[in-house]
Amino acid sequence: MEQFLVQICREALMMVVIISGLPVGISMVVGLFVSLIQATTQIQEQTLSFVPKMLVVLGLLGLMGYWMMAQMIRFSQSLYEAFPKYLGG
Repeated sequence: MEQFLVQICREALMMVVIISGLPVGISMVVGLFVSLIQATTQIQEQTLSFVPKMLVVLGLLGLMGYWMMAQMIRFSQSLYEAFPKYLGG
């Protein structure tokens, strides 16, 4: 039973890394690019960094949302299928 729980936790953490990795990575790249532009032009506006990151992440979630949901559904189905064999002990 303990191995089952450890395996579930490991798979859940990996799923979080896989699903959140792309939006976080893209947000970091856009933030770096905007920061370089701000440093070059000496414009220090807080929203100038936030708005492009938000738009890019929302666009990415719109494009990749189906794939992300399919991964979460696959993970949930594998949990439901494996649960009965561990329920008995």
